[in-house]
Order: sequence, then structure tokens, then C-alpha cells
Amino acid sequence: MRSFRAENLSNFVHKVLDLDIESAKEIYKTLNNYPLVLTRSLDKAKRWLKEKARGTERYGMVVSSRAYRLKPLAIDVRCQPNIVNWFLDDETDVRSSFYLEDVATEFDVQGLELDWTCVVWDGDFRYTPKGWTHHSFSGNKWKNVNNENIRSYQKNAYRVLLTRARQGMIIVVPEGSPEDPTRNYAFYDSTYEYFRKIGLEEI
Repeated sequence: MRSFRAENLSNFVHKVLDLDIESAKEIYKTLNNYPLVLTRSLDKAKRWLKEKARGTERYGMVVSSRAYRLKPLAIDVRCQPNIVNWFLDDETDVRSSFYLEDVATEFDVQGLELDWTCVVWDGDFRYTPKGWTHHSFSGNKWKNVNNENIRSYQKNAYRVLLTRARQGMIIVVPEGSPEDPTRNYAFYDSTYEYFRKIGLEEI
């Protein structure tokens, strides 16, 4: 069953990142035993994780290492957790993934898995009608990434993040802020709408 789930999820993520909406829709319909939902609220996502996990099942938040504008959500990728504590300590330890305070990046979770994950999406990798656009945050603004190697790495970073959960996953695409030009609605809305088109259940 795990192999079957993993294969279907991997295929789904592949189609999502390759902008094959119709195929992604069809595969999503087959993920009956793998909850995969969408929200704009980090608080809702945290509650969802806690409600889904049973017994010793581990859950945690994962984000891109370039997700620099999640700081208003109390997510700072520059504050790296001790990954041993994050993966192994129990729910009573503030350093563990269970506390949903520290986040792991693609570097931390490469080759590793949790039972349930929350993927928090930032403006570094955005869907547009013309395809994915790539950005890095430098100084006080986002800049376009034109280097093909970096663009490829960035896409693969999200591939890693989207394939770390054994049991199920929730994707958070924040709403942005009208008062913060680095978190303009446009940086997030189109990505959220893309996942809605694919058919992800919203909570």
C-alpha cells in the first residue's frame, strides 16, 4: 500500500509541476486513501495535522529554503532547527516537528519522510498562465531567477517538499498582504487558483 501511494503521489506531483492539469486532476481522483487538501490559513493547517495524526504518527511543516517572506507567519527559514531533534523528539519537546514552530527545508528532508506534512508555499515559485516563474528574495524585494540550473533546482526543491508525507498532506498558500509589497496578493493567488483548478479539496 505504501508503494502504491508513493507511486501515485509521485506521479501527481510530476504532473502538477509539469503543468499537466488534466492528468493531475485524474490522478488526484485516485488518491482516495491519501488526504491531500488546500488552505490559505496556517492555523487551519496546523489543526488539520493534529486531527489527522494518530498515535505516534509524526507530522511537521516543510518549506522551500528560498521561502524568505514567510516571516510574517512566524516561519523563518534562516533559523535552522537541529534536524535530529526535529525528526526524533516527541510532542513534549519544543524542538520537535510536532510543535509546528520550526520548519524543515528540502535540504533537511531529502530522502526522509513524515507521516503527515504541511507544505507552506511562498512567492519564490509562482504559477502563472505562462508557466512557473522563479524568484529569489534579495535585500527588500523579489528578483527574477533566469539561471536555468537554479530554476531547475528550485522546481526540484518543491518536488521534494511535495513527496515527503506517507499518510497525507496539506498545502498552505498564504493570502499575502495589501500592506506589504513583498507579499503582494498576486504572488500567491494564481498558485492557489492553480491547485483549485486541479481539484484539491479546500478547508
